[in-house]
Amino acid sequence: MTATIETPRSPRTRPHSRVNLEKWGWIYMRASGVVLVVLIFGHLFVNLVAGEGVKAIDFGFVGGKLSQPFWQIWDTMLLWLALIHGANGMRTIVNDYASNPLVRRIFTGALLASAALLILLGTLVIYTFDPCPVGSPADLLPSFCKAS
Repeated sequence: MTATIETPRSPRTRPHSRVNLEKWGWIYMRASGVVLVVLIFGHLFVNLVAGEGVKAIDFGFVGGKLSQPFWQIWDTMLLWLALIHGANGMRTIVNDYASNPLVRRIFTGALLASAALLILLGTLVIYTFDPCPVGSPADLLPSFCKAS
């Protein structure tokens, strides 16, 4: 007499899905982690080591940094990679611990919405930040601003 036993905890399969999203999520986590290490240590070096250290970080320092396209791209990459990396990690935790499909869907949707909102707002701040507003008194403007 033979009995057939199903494989325990067999992965959920999606019909008609040829892309393995879990594999690509795993690859993204490894690749973004390496890039994030470089971006974070570069960020820390420029902000804390090169120059006058933490005491030099003020409105003028941030304004001067965000007025340069190189640092705008650097900070945008740091923002996007860190938020997507963190949201993907949280998605993995939700998939591991939320056994109810409805709860899993709600948590995953909340993660997606919050990550998208933070990416949108952060990107807007990086590219629309104006440290030299028109009409401001010259004594209140940072040193790199041209007097109006």
